Amino acid sequence: MAPVAWSLIEQQVRAWLEQFVVGLNLCPFAAPVVSSDGLRIKVCESTDIEQIMQTFLAELDLIQSTSELDVTTTLLVIPNALSDFDDYLDVIDLAETLLSDVGLEGIIQLASFHPSYQFAEEPTESASHFSNRSPYPLIHFLREDMIARALGSFSNPETIPVKNISILESIGREEIERRWKNIAGDVTT
Repeated sequence: MAPVAWSLIEQQVRAWLEQFVVGLNLCPFAAPVVSSDGLRIKVCESTDIEQIMQTFLAELDLIQSTSELDVTTTLLVIPNALSDFDDYLDVIDLAETLLSDVGLEGIIQLASFHPSYQFAEEPTESASHFSNRSPYPLIHFLREDMIARALGSFSNPETIPVKNISILESIGREEIERRWKNIAGDVTT
C-alpha cells in the first residue's frame, strides 16, 4: 500500500472519530484525546495474521513503554484483512490472549471496532451496531489507569452504552448510513 493510501485511511479513521465517536458523543471521554497529539493511528497493511499479530505486539510494547503524554492511546487499523467479522473476532480473542501472556492485562485494555460489528443480542438491522462500527477493522489500545480516572469523574458510567443505543436509534439507521457514506466521500475528494 502506498503512503498516500495510508494517509487516506488515516483521514477516514479521523473523520469517523470526529463525526461519529465525538460528534455523536458515543464516548464522552474521546474529544480531548482525538484532538491531541497523543492519539496514535497505526496502519498495518499486511493480510497475514502472523504479521498483524507482530504489529499488534509491537504497538502493545510501544504504548506500555511510552509516556501517556506521548502516546495516550493507539488505534491499530487493519485495512487489508479481517473483513469477515468472525475472523476478526478470532483475532481479537488471540490479541486478548497475547495481552495476558505478556503480563499487560489490567494495564492495557483492548476495544474492538469493525465495519460489520454486530452485537449478538441485537437484531441485524439495529442502529446500535454503529456504536462499534468503524471504517476498517481496528483494535483500540486503552490505558486502564486513564479509563479509571475518566470513569471516576463521570457519574453513572454504566449508562453510556444505553445512551449510545438511544442516540443511534433516535437518529435512525437510514440517516446513520447516509452519514457513514459521507465519511467515505469526504476522504476521497
